[in-house]
Amino acid sequence: METVDLARLQFALTAGAHFLFVALTLGLATLVAVIQTRATLTGSPVHLRMTRFWGQLYIINYAMGIVTGLVMEFQLGLSWSGLTEYAGNVFGSALAIETLVAFFIESTFLGLWIFGWNKLNRWAHLALIWIVTLTAYASAFWIMIANGFLQNPVGHVVDGDTLRLVDFGAMVANPAAQVAFGHVMGGAMITGGFFMAGVSAYHLRKRTAEQDFFRKSLRLGIGVALPATMFTVTFGGLGFETMQPSKLAAWSGSAAERAEVQAAMVAAHGPGDYLPPIGWVYGAGLTMMLLWVVMTLVALLSFLLMAFRPVVRGFRLWHWLLTLMIPVPFVTMISGWIFREVGRQPWAVYGLLKTSDAMSPVTAGQMRLSIVAFTGVFSVLILVNYWLLARHARRGPGAVALGDRPLDTPAAPVLSF
Repeated sequence: METVDLARLQFALTAGAHFLFVALTLGLATLVAVIQTRATLTGSPVHLRMTRFWGQLYIINYAMGIVTGLVMEFQLGLSWSGLTEYAGNVFGSALAIETLVAFFIESTFLGLWIFGWNKLNRWAHLALIWIVTLTAYASAFWIMIANGFLQNPVGHVVDGDTLRLVDFGAMVANPAAQVAFGHVMGGAMITGGFFMAGVSAYHLRKRTAEQDFFRKSLRLGIGVALPATMFTVTFGGLGFETMQPSKLAAWSGSAAERAEVQAAMVAAHGPGDYLPPIGWVYGAGLTMMLLWVVMTLVALLSFLLMAFRPVVRGFRLWHWLLTLMIPVPFVTMISGWIFREVGRQPWAVYGLLKTSDAMSPVTAGQMRLSIVAFTGVFSVLILVNYWLLARHARRGPGAVALGDRPLDTPAAPVLSF
């Protein structure tokens, strides 16, 4: 592989792995906030316990995701200094806002939420989880604004050998970013919903004593996942209206259409191959769509079955199906991410900067060493995250440490429902 291919592979592995953490974090944060709202409004003990159980799983995934996210900052300097030097003055503003939102506001209020159990007024504590959730969305929004600029550069002027931002509003309103943000948010809700439903189905299949707990959790997970599939496919369809001609040609175009796009790009940018890898684009897009059909059918079937309490408690084949569905949204989101990013090639900034010109001056040997190091670290992080999530999910709500209080410590009066 050439050095640029090694650099692309490294970024794909690290960014893709981080994306998996983000999808579950966004979905679970919303579900936990909804559950805690129900617990706060009604004083339901079971919903309070649900908040603690699902909140603990959310915190585990969030903490591991933060570690993988830190690497993204180094990727731009290590491998893609040409991109930052050329376009960093533009999309760097969105990344800076995301950093402030994610690492200052979101992390601060999440810490208050974690350590504020049994100490803060219940309404203040509820406000914290909603602030965490909304700032998580804001963080994802600014990431998609930065990515949207790379897909469809707007709001800039060419200033010598670099780009300069002149219209911040145009960059924020970029259709390539706005539509993608809605698509990603829907995918995150599907991921969180199927995760909650799958873990709940596991415990129901094991005939857990926490029948009411996991019956409510399963119903909530499916109740969120089903409409989220419709929401996601709507924004996915809108995304085709903002897609680059070369990506559309690789996805669904005929040989004549691909030749026409290639000729137009050569006329505009000079000799070169301007079509993305057709096999990767088509394969990833087809996988994404087929798995969406599977998730929609399973969610629809589950929505019908969960109306019958005896079925929720005793239909073990359905429980097995929901448990096996847990990884499917993750595979779907990675397929969509490959479709979006590989389809942009050979451009780092579409129509302005080629990926080969965005590289840092590194050797193939340095990139191989870097890939081995990053892949090893990320593999360990993913395995640890899986082990921790599976371990705490199997233990059930009886072994939750989040919000727990020593037996000899009375509850604060402000927390009484």
